[in-house]
Amino acid sequence: MSKKMALLTLTTLLAFGFFTGCDDPNPGGDSNSGNQRSPQDKAGGEGQAEGQGEHGAHAAHGAHAEHGTHGAHAEHGTGHGTSSNEYKAVFQFDGAVKAGSEADLTIHITDRGQPVQQFDVNHEKLMHLIIVNDDLSYFEHIHPDYLENGSFTVNTIFPAGGKYKLFADFVPKGAFGATLSEWVTIPGEEHPQTPVKPDTNLVQQVDGKRVELSLSNTLSNEEAVLTFEFQDAATKQGIDNLEPYLGAVGHVVILSADAEQYLHVHPVDEGGTGPRAEFATSFPKSGIYKIWGQFQHKNKVITTAFVVEIQ
Repeated sequence: MSKKMALLTLTTLLAFGFFTGCDDPNPGGDSNSGNQRSPQDKAGGEGQAEGQGEHGAHAAHGAHAEHGTHGAHAEHGTGHGTSSNEYKAVFQFDGAVKAGSEADLTIHITDRGQPVQQFDVNHEKLMHLIIVNDDLSYFEHIHPDYLENGSFTVNTIFPAGGKYKLFADFVPKGAFGATLSEWVTIPGEEHPQTPVKPDTNLVQQVDGKRVELSLSNTLSNEEAVLTFEFQDAATKQGIDNLEPYLGAVGHVVILSADAEQYLHVHPVDEGGTGPRAEFATSFPKSGIYKIWGQFQHKNKVITTAFVVEIQ
């Protein structure tokens, strides 16, 4: 390719989890499906936590990765990625990246230095990409298209300058699920930071729906069942016709306030339709966590977000 490519190297593989796949006529594609941009603070199976190894690289075209004191530089299509266990990912932007403009991102997945050629479908997609900013006020869940030789591509827009963390969630064929992540810094005007504070009331109204979250347990390292309950905000009647979203009644992503602990949680009853949807998980350590739930009703995906404190 004649274009200069900005290479952003990857943090370590942090989590292996059990995932189940669903058939999809276009499992590798449709980068717009599930794309929920929620720039405001109140936007939106069993998950495994992700912790971080710290390594770093700088990119040639504006965005750069940050991982502490061990640095490597990437210029004009060359670069280095860090890895743990077997898998490594390189996040590569095509050209200059700036806030408010479209950015083309390619994600390269390798296993022991060789491209991963095949992936299992995981909830209708070959890859789920989660993007958050450093105060967790922005959340996006999109699905890169699979090209070949372990490479995925997607187009997105970073709404403001600042630090963002990218989480690539995928399942190599016949293996456990893996999550690889990277901090990147996007040039541009930054929005004021909003502290991540626990909500005093776990009820919110989204698109005419009253959504309440309850937790069976707020202790770390113990099973906690997260229950989302849906009502029509006007009539207070329970909503019992939720539609499948990516093959299940809903999906939940949980991040610690520092974005170092990551959980992608699937519902206990994937075929449920409401008015309640339950998700079982375990918080890996005490602290503040933000919980995003994504559901579909009347052909529209809704995203809810709650902040809780875990003891």
